Amino acid sequence: MDITEAREILGDLFYFTAEDTDKIIKQLELPKDAKILDVGTGIGSLAITLALNGYRVLTGEPADDDSVYAKKEWRENAQKVGVHQMIDFKAFNAEEMPFEDGAFDAIFCLGSFHHVEEDSRVKVLEEWIRTTGADGIICIFEPTEESINMIKQFEPSHPEAADPTDYAGGLDLTSETIAGARFNTYLFRK
Repeated sequence: MDITEAREILGDLFYFTAEDTDKIIKQLELPKDAKILDVGTGIGSLAITLALNGYRVLTGEPADDDSVYAKKEWRENAQKVGVHQMIDFKAFNAEEMPFEDGAFDAIFCLGSFHHVEEDSRVKVLEEWIRTTGADGIICIFEPTEESINMIKQFEPSHPEAADPTDYAGGLDLTSETIAGARFNTYLFRK
């Protein structure tokens, strides 16, 4: 099943993010056995898109997250499109992740980085660097200004998008920014 077929089952909310993330996932050409972490599960859009591309994914968010975005029916969404067996969940905090150094080949984050407290963003990036391997990739999707404006129509207090490169100075990473229709992609490599 591809994201177009998944859109018919999961609807436009899924496709709102999947259109941009699917393109980047394909461009990265990660090996199918890559160890992948999805930070900020939400409704499962990114984990599902990764699984639809043939990747096993560990996804998670803080157990105490009581925001409107947390604790959604991601597993049911994954079951609807037949990829639930490709996704595992573990509750964790992005600032102090319970994973060994170099545990992942790639860490993905969809629309969650701007929800991290500003004074914690460098610490989060440091954790992601610590938990990715020597050739690790950190891929952060942040909403475009247009997407933020759409979100604010329903949630006026929603925070502005963050530019992760503003917090990566001094960290041993190379970066690339790719403009998207609804989400900009910030790719960091060790």
